[in-house]
Amino acid sequence: MTQNTPLTTINDLFRRVAAAANPRAILWQDEFGLWQPISSDQIYQRVRALSRAFLSWGTQKGDRIALIAENRWEWAVTDFAALAIGAVDVPIYPTLTGEQIALLVADAGCRIAVVSTRQQFDKLNAVRGQTALERILMMDPAAPESAIPFSEMLKGADERGAERDPVFDALARSVEPKDLATLIYTSGTTGEPKGVALTHGNVATNQNIAPVDFDFNPTDALISFLPLSHVTARALDYVMFSHGVQVAYCSQFDKLPQAMREIRPTVFVGVPRVFEKIRQEVERRAALSPVKKRLLAWAIGVGARHGDTVYDGRRPSSPLWKLADKLAYSKVREAFGGRVRIFVVGGAPLGLDTAKWFASVGIALWEGYGLTETSPVIALNTPRVHRMGAAGMPLSNVELKLAEDGELLVRGPSVFAGYWHKPEAIAEAFDAEGWFRTGDIGHLDADGFLFITDRKKELLKTSGGKMVAPQPIENKLKNNMLVAQAALAGDRHKFISVLLSPNFTALEEWARHHGIEAEDRADLVADSRVLALYAEIVREVNGSLANFESLKRFRVVADEWSQETGELTPSMKLKRRVITERYADLITALYEDEATSRGE
Repeated sequence: MTQNTPLTTINDLFRRVAAAANPRAILWQDEFGLWQPISSDQIYQRVRALSRAFLSWGTQKGDRIALIAENRWEWAVTDFAALAIGAVDVPIYPTLTGEQIALLVADAGCRIAVVSTRQQFDKLNAVRGQTALERILMMDPAAPESAIPFSEMLKGADERGAERDPVFDALARSVEPKDLATLIYTSGTTGEPKGVALTHGNVATNQNIAPVDFDFNPTDALISFLPLSHVTARALDYVMFSHGVQVAYCSQFDKLPQAMREIRPTVFVGVPRVFEKIRQEVERRAALSPVKKRLLAWAIGVGARHGDTVYDGRRPSSPLWKLADKLAYSKVREAFGGRVRIFVVGGAPLGLDTAKWFASVGIALWEGYGLTETSPVIALNTPRVHRMGAAGMPLSNVELKLAEDGELLVRGPSVFAGYWHKPEAIAEAFDAEGWFRTGDIGHLDADGFLFITDRKKELLKTSGGKMVAPQPIENKLKNNMLVAQAALAGDRHKFISVLLSPNFTALEEWARHHGIEAEDRADLVADSRVLALYAEIVREVNGSLANFESLKRFRVVADEWSQETGELTPSMKLKRRVITERYADLITALYEDEATSRGE
């Protein structure tokens, strides 16, 4: 199968990987932290061996297999092995609790689960009685007696070299585009998770169109660190495999900086929060030295005058820009390994200020937009066709239209087959003409670029009838290095307020510098000098907002929100329902004198 032959199933992609004759298709870290290669032939043989094990346990076409693991080579092998025999894999975030995992495994009717570590095994095994599980495979060595060692299933696989199995190959080829490939449970920012049923054809058609303008090739390298249970990361890895790009697996986010230094990737893909945190870290370090702070401010000022040139993929010819590049911009690029030629951002909306900041330091961020239900890409900015601030140009094989209330509707071959066992949710997701309701508010400009404003369900409506989109305002607040997260409140109230979750690394540093001593974080955020600091941040953002949008009150919470503590999804989006419930008393206090206060 050649590089230019369109994919019809994910198994076509696997065949392309197997035929690549790439001695270093995958890199993984051993127990000593050394990077070890896996060749195309080894991938084929390991997939073939695991597929044979699944078949020996009675797995049939359409059966579901749960996959609960961090990013590692075994994830890819398990994925390809399940799909090769027509089974359906169900990727589940390893950060979920045992009870949460049990609900998804039971809902999907999985009889087999593949987990990464002893911790994941123990978590799942404790709730096994709530599921239909018959077998649990464990990737790490030293599996307990009740687990099946992953390595046992692959014994002798690597010794088969370039040998091919015509029976296995024929089985993989027999899988059709209409066949179900995966159930991906949405992370649920506003409601209960639903199993999105994607066919082989859904994913393959998106793979054929989405990466066209990026010129990925076998000289490229990517670090796979975004959770593979999320559709964005998985689709990205498929693109990389399809184009022969070397994929290096990083299973722990805190190991990413070291991995970037060692792998020096040429392609980097992150959710907006990754780029926001890198910007905040650059600004925090610069703030430690008056000289560095002035240098960064000067360099960004110079870069801002050439941001459009950078975003168009060109290197500014200005001598001043070249000097700023040598003194400042190159240091930012080094944080990514120093070799990245393509930066892509997805999974959540990127703030325009963040895009402009990175263009000002010589980095063009190509933003894309999509949903799990659309396999995933709907629109994409590329080096050839782009507009800063837009979600991108819609793909050529999808149709878009806007409902009367501004909701974006989509139709095309990458739109999902439906929600698993949820007929009411399916009926609600589509209109009478078969258009999928994305739940996002958007608009198309005169040139056809798509802009996304906010989630429809997350729009705040003041008691005066004004609609406020929270995400753009929250993004403006997060541009400040002292703000890790922000959550607007004010639905059905006279005015808008905001809860601020600090970047405590930066805040505690600022507090030490200003001689503030606090017993704990609650004491710190209650300090009058800290409140004055955040009041100034809010005041600055208010200067760019319409009066009805402006933030009349704020509270700084003593918590740094995260996925682990439950306020963020794995793609780093706010779980508004969780935040609203957790801080209900605080929000109530913000509005306790609303009747007598000045409104909008």
